[in-house]
Amino acid sequence: MQQQLEHYFDRLWSLNRSLTGEGNRESLRILSELVDLKVHEIPSGTQCFDWNVPPEWNTREAWIKDPKGNIVVDFRENNLHLLGYSTPIHAKMSLAELKKNLYSLPDNPDWIPYRTSYYKERWGFCLTHNQLMSLPDGEYEVFIDSTLDKKGSMTIADAVIEGETDEEIMFSTYICHPSMANNELSGPLVQAFLYQAIKSLGKTRHTYRFTFLPETIGAIYYLSQHGEHLKEKLRAGYVLNCIGDAGKFTYKRSRQLTSLADRAAETVLSQTKIGCHAEDFFPLGSDERQYCSPHFDLPMGSVMRTRYYNYPEYHTSADNKDFISFEAMETSVLRLLDIVKLLEANAYYINQMPHCEPQLGKRGLYPNLGSDTSTRLRVAAMMWTLNLADGKHDLIDIVRRSGQPVSEILEVVKTLEEHGLLVKM
Repeated sequence: MQQQLEHYFDRLWSLNRSLTGEGNRESLRILSELVDLKVHEIPSGTQCFDWNVPPEWNTREAWIKDPKGNIVVDFRENNLHLLGYSTPIHAKMSLAELKKNLYSLPDNPDWIPYRTSYYKERWGFCLTHNQLMSLPDGEYEVFIDSTLDKKGSMTIADAVIEGETDEEIMFSTYICHPSMANNELSGPLVQAFLYQAIKSLGKTRHTYRFTFLPETIGAIYYLSQHGEHLKEKLRAGYVLNCIGDAGKFTYKRSRQLTSLADRAAETVLSQTKIGCHAEDFFPLGSDERQYCSPHFDLPMGSVMRTRYYNYPEYHTSADNKDFISFEAMETSVLRLLDIVKLLEANAYYINQMPHCEPQLGKRGLYPNLGSDTSTRLRVAAMMWTLNLADGKHDLIDIVRRSGQPVSEILEVVKTLEEHGLLVKM
């Protein structure tokens, strides 16, 4: 999987993604090789709640020439050099005038910042602070060949794996950041490979929904179309972003704090070798802001590695291929799949012999000689499961209370069912 993740990363890296534009379309065309995506074009100007879909933005060329005619900042070298949604311009100006439209990071002078101006028309360039400080006085030429098309569209995509029931689990990620690795490509790539992993399970109990959207406006539009359906059918969901670095997992709870999504994710991620930091919902960050807005209040948490804002490379050119780990991304896919498996298996059970513990030995379920660690773990998992299978505790409760591995509890449940000791409610 790691080689495939890297292959698709390299193909997606250079595309100039934003809220709209050809970079998004090409990104979705590539991801369609992994996911059975339905792509939708939403006309610019479309109203969705208090928002409107913006004009479609595309850029062909953008650069700054110094007084000697040398190109010193070039969009073709790194698309972070151009302020997102910059309006077209071709002009000559002094360095003092040019600096009003330049953005850098004095505290990290070798990094290019990521800046956008989606809803106010302006133009600008981003560069390293060392570049900025090295610019000589004189007359500069600025050129931005961009378009803002009010008759364009915003491109979004979704995919659905139909289950045995119409109860849904949803995964959502965004496709609007140019040339950033952890805070962009890790989300779509992990989600795409998770889609493949879930599809390989065969028939599932739940229906699985996957969305690939430009952040904020994409989620707002999607909720304007599907929000009421999700309020009725969604049982658990997760926003995936910043999930490609080698840090430990971070889980941001849904607004409900104790939803099925929260309980399942925290249960699985807390058992990983690298551990998990869980934190309560707050109305800043990514698209969980929209999914957990007061009217919808969906059971949507966020699964990440190092959370946005919490690493200095965030929203800079230093969030690049060297910052992420394809091994970590593969692990993220596998742990998300573990969450899916727990959600699929989760149910309430009734112990069929609740008057003291059943005689496990005569059923061949209790060791009759010696004791080793694996045997003790299996016995402990059985005892916990039988004790809490009272119709009041689901499997997630049993795993959390027992401290036993999720995989062990799932195996024990299967065994106890086969011996007639457990019945699913």
